[in-house]
Amino acid sequence: MDRKLHINLQRVPKHVAIIMDGNGRWAKSQGMNRIFGHRNALTAVRESVEAASQIGVNAITLYAFSTENWKRPKLEVDALMSLLINSLKKELPDFMKNGVKVNAIGCTENLPKKAQKVLNDVIFETEKNTKIILTFALSYGSREEIVNAIKNISKKVVNKELSEKEITEKTINNHLYTFNLPEVDLMIRTSGEQRISNFLLWQMAYAELYFTDILWPDFRKEHFYDAIIDYQNRERRFGKTSEQITD
Repeated sequence: MDRKLHINLQRVPKHVAIIMDGNGRWAKSQGMNRIFGHRNALTAVRESVEAASQIGVNAITLYAFSTENWKRPKLEVDALMSLLINSLKKELPDFMKNGVKVNAIGCTENLPKKAQKVLNDVIFETEKNTKIILTFALSYGSREEIVNAIKNISKKVVNKELSEKEITEKTINNHLYTFNLPEVDLMIRTSGEQRISNFLLWQMAYAELYFTDILWPDFRKEHFYDAIIDYQNRERRFGKTSEQITD
């Protein structure tokens, strides 16, 4: 039975975030190196974006490269940057065909110049697409994002552009990389690990967390739909009681 048929299209999460974990372990199980795992993860990306788009998810954010990932061996980092460049070029026609608007968050200025150019070109080419927003978190760390937001707000207070009394949750939200995205409703992490790993800490304050043992290169549409079904079977109370939600 098609799992998509079990999804209530009226209760689809607006924003799904994914920690794409398990590439290295998947490659090791194939007797190959970690880079082989990264190269074979593109199908999972494509299928997840297509699945999200087909059921009406507004935004999907992928944790593609964290600030900590710069500490990995240079060979792996270089391979990941090359993979980013090649995959963006390759997928651009499908982005245009399927109405995918590409976005990026993080310290993208730390990426190699060529990667920055290709990324910016794809963002520019897709900026008028409206079907779904695909955000790549690149050289991204949530704590660093929050620190930067606080610094920028502090500057405005010092310059008297903003008073202390005017600072609200909305103020902080507007100074995050994700200011133009809805809060995360559902976070999916593959490979069996059950951590948030410094990913969208503010944005996931009320997100439902879904962990699966599936390694990222094996993740397909039906696995994405399983996560959505699980999400829809949960009661999201936002601090209220079950009775209040029912009423």
